[in-house]
Amino acid sequence: MKKLLSLPPNLVDCFHDVTGLSRDEYFCSNDPVGHKLGSGGGTAWLLQQAYQAQLATTPTPSLTPTPSLTPTPSLTPTPSLTPTPSPSRGEGDLDTPTIGKGNSQAPTIGKGNSQANQAPLPSGGAGGGCQVGDGFLTWLSREKRILLHAGGQSRRLPAYAPSGKVLTPIPVFRWERGQRLSQDLLSLQVPLYERIMQAAPERLHTMVVSGDVFIRATQPLQPIPDVDVVCYGLFLNAETAKNHGVFVSSRQTPSVLKCMLQKPSVDTLNDLLRDHLWLTDIGVWLLSDRAVKVLMKKTHLPEEKGNGVGLHFYDLYTDFGGSLGTDPTYADSEVAQLSVAILPLPGGEFYHFGTSRQIISSTLAIQNLVSDQREILHHGRKPHPSIFQQNAIKDTPFTAENKNIWVENSCISKGWTLAHDHVITGVPENEWTITLQAGQCVDIVPIGDCQWVVRPYHIDDTFSGERQFEPLFPVVDNIGDMGIVLRWMLGEKQLADGQSLWEQCRRLSADAISAEANLRRLEAQRKAFRYQNWPALAGNYRHSVFYQIDLEDAAREFVEAQLPMPAPLPESEPLLIRMHDAMFRNEVQRLKKQEETNNGNADAFTLLREALVEGATGRQTLPAFGGAGGGSVSPDQIVWARSPVRIDVAGGWTDTPPYSLMEGGQVVNFAINLNGQQPLQAYVKPCSDFRIILRSIDLGATEVIETNEQLADYNRVGSPFSIPKAALTLAGFGSGPSLHNQLQQFGCGIELTMLSAIPAGSGLGTSSILASTVLAALGDFCSLSWDKAEIGRRTLLLEQLLTTGGGWQDQYGGLLPGAKLLTTERGLMQQPQVRWLPSRLFTQSDYSACHLLYYTGITRTAKHILQQIVRRMFLNQHDELALLRQMKEHTLQMYEAIQRQDFHQYGLLVRRTWQQNQQLDSGTNPPDVARLTALVDDLCLGYKLPGAGGGGYLYMVAKDPEAAARIRSILAQHPLNARARFVDMALSETGLEVSRS
Repeated sequence: MKKLLSLPPNLVDCFHDVTGLSRDEYFCSNDPVGHKLGSGGGTAWLLQQAYQAQLATTPTPSLTPTPSLTPTPSLTPTPSLTPTPSPSRGEGDLDTPTIGKGNSQAPTIGKGNSQANQAPLPSGGAGGGCQVGDGFLTWLSREKRILLHAGGQSRRLPAYAPSGKVLTPIPVFRWERGQRLSQDLLSLQVPLYERIMQAAPERLHTMVVSGDVFIRATQPLQPIPDVDVVCYGLFLNAETAKNHGVFVSSRQTPSVLKCMLQKPSVDTLNDLLRDHLWLTDIGVWLLSDRAVKVLMKKTHLPEEKGNGVGLHFYDLYTDFGGSLGTDPTYADSEVAQLSVAILPLPGGEFYHFGTSRQIISSTLAIQNLVSDQREILHHGRKPHPSIFQQNAIKDTPFTAENKNIWVENSCISKGWTLAHDHVITGVPENEWTITLQAGQCVDIVPIGDCQWVVRPYHIDDTFSGERQFEPLFPVVDNIGDMGIVLRWMLGEKQLADGQSLWEQCRRLSADAISAEANLRRLEAQRKAFRYQNWPALAGNYRHSVFYQIDLEDAAREFVEAQLPMPAPLPESEPLLIRMHDAMFRNEVQRLKKQEETNNGNADAFTLLREALVEGATGRQTLPAFGGAGGGSVSPDQIVWARSPVRIDVAGGWTDTPPYSLMEGGQVVNFAINLNGQQPLQAYVKPCSDFRIILRSIDLGATEVIETNEQLADYNRVGSPFSIPKAALTLAGFGSGPSLHNQLQQFGCGIELTMLSAIPAGSGLGTSSILASTVLAALGDFCSLSWDKAEIGRRTLLLEQLLTTGGGWQDQYGGLLPGAKLLTTERGLMQQPQVRWLPSRLFTQSDYSACHLLYYTGITRTAKHILQQIVRRMFLNQHDELALLRQMKEHTLQMYEAIQRQDFHQYGLLVRRTWQQNQQLDSGTNPPDVARLTALVDDLCLGYKLPGAGGGGYLYMVAKDPEAAARIRSILAQHPLNARARFVDMALSETGLEVSRS
């Protein structure tokens, strides 16, 4: 998804070098220097620049621009509102409109629009116009884009004015897993915006957001209406809302915008509550192509009044937003014709990073979101929670008197004395003796190749008006002069050398610092400090974020910086920490291309097996001795177990350790019979000889086991009898001095026969459910009293013994009948809770024919897929953890759709599941399968390869029975191979069954 960023001019050219982000994914530009365009004009400019850049790189006839549109009249305010031109959101020197004449009365809504006087917006000069022709609209409709405005002067946050507030480094959250030490505001913002755009209707291609806020949605997103403009807001108190835009709606139609107000008074907001609801604008707007076209037209400046850029000042939130709704604040018929919906962001939280104080207060608020000590992943030892240090070296300890301190990309040597309310940024390594008074801040910015500018300021400085342009800050050539002039500027007026340096040096204004800053040097220093932080974080792991961060990113930086490996962890540390450590070490070795890079990998999986198997051996039980089967099974009886298979439709992979151990899992699946029968079966009967005979009907194989060593040889993938050997071990066999003696005491030998009437690598959970079936048969034969929950738990242990790994959803999908939501909490004991789902979508005649199962004839072993995904789980890999959380959220949406018996939504959610699986593992959708699904895509609501994917069966949800018939016909005419075929499927109403002859 393309991101278009409006940035400070000096950052545009080096943005990709500084951040390492892709040029294909991130387009950067800046507002034209010397022109105030507002957020609306700035949006039009950014789109126009991106479009023209696309033309320059890939010119095609379809993107040829057409002449500019004829301008429309300016907005006309109602008599009750007297607007003045408003700045872009969060920046600028002009005031936004005041609402009404007094604080005791609510504004008149929907009155006087036709009577308003003209209030033309600023314009002038000759310009080229804004092109909105067919070529632009074609380009606009090709993909979804996120436009992020972050090009303001950042007067109230000087520390990050040169690089833009959007690149403000943000400390790792103490309760979060998978974040990066190098994270910034941009990297935290984008995931939510992408989620919203992915969920948005197809014709909403453009999102406009602000660059100085961090917004969280802690609940699943609601459906997004298919309208021209969608605006998100939050229900905040009036004291907060008075400083922002507000969406007003009737209580009867809360999602329908009535009007938008800018910075209304508290009394106005309270009066509105009698008949209205209002949401505070959080600056997240989605626009249809039609809405963008109208916006572009409104920002256009006629050629006779051109100003060199073809656009005039137009504010998205005041001018455009004020013209939206059923009773708009401003009269503009073209804007008013656009359909609008306002949505509260579910579980929304809003954090502003626009001022020096806010970067501290907002970070503190985020860190304190979680107070449950069980949820906090590390426990620091700071004297005050409002102290934040990152990418920095500090040789003097913080004290109880220190609070509200932000130290980033800086060296605080032992000669420094701090008080409180400081922001310290960019300070290179030094040996200064510096005393900061309360509220004093220091910012050092590289200039050119070898100079720095020294900028002390107060934490509440806003650099308003002309102060932004006063040349106050000296440029120095070395660290020594830097310290001397800084001390003088901080208040040591007796320091004559400092005053002399200040008078002799070239001095820059705040505005000039942003223009001349060497951002590559600034980032190089930040990275160098971070490299020095890594060993300390690793060494202090009990009180640092080390093992909760993205360890893949950490390993990469360890290798880049050629850092020594941390000391080995003692075996007394928790198993999960040791697993993370083992995989981190393996990843470092892998990146260094060292030999035997699988050692750490193997260690991590071994520790995982230990964690899951721990305690299981102490619970082994055997039947009473004497008689065949311990007296419970007659010599001529057979125990017969049979199971359906399963199709997972949401949440697969979230059940897999170690992710499920860390965060719990959530899966929707359903059990199915194939061609009218349960395809997985196991038979156990007594044998007169004291040995174990294993048979596989489908494989035509037999093996006789007479020793403990033969029984223990179960961990070879591909062995036809790995599963029954491991199952027998879990049942307690092979634990005595000799297998012969144990069977003799048991009372008989054992003959175990398996049947899997389904191809290997099917994706239907075959191996796990077959293991459960074998365990169930043995449990009954040996009178072990295992219920389905215990069988499921032991299946998880069995897969760990076989080193194939895996989660719990496969076995429970077959053990338990029908459709269900399975959930577990975090922790080693993964015991799923079941919530049953209605079967109507799968069994009613209108729908049953729409569920199609097609064997592709392609097989794929899941073990190697699993190991790669699990490796990233061990490493807390950021993108994978984020996706797994989305998959859990998506699972609840699937659950609700089935509960509502919404077949159409169910099918679309299956399609979304398939997309998520492909994001997790790019090999899930091999070319042959992609070609197959392309043949029937328009006939399906959704489809997916169950399980790990890559082959096996293809599950399809046809749009209707007629579409299902056409799918059968098309695939019959175009089979993938000689093995490809349709298989009849039906919902299993029994799950696992065990009986005796």
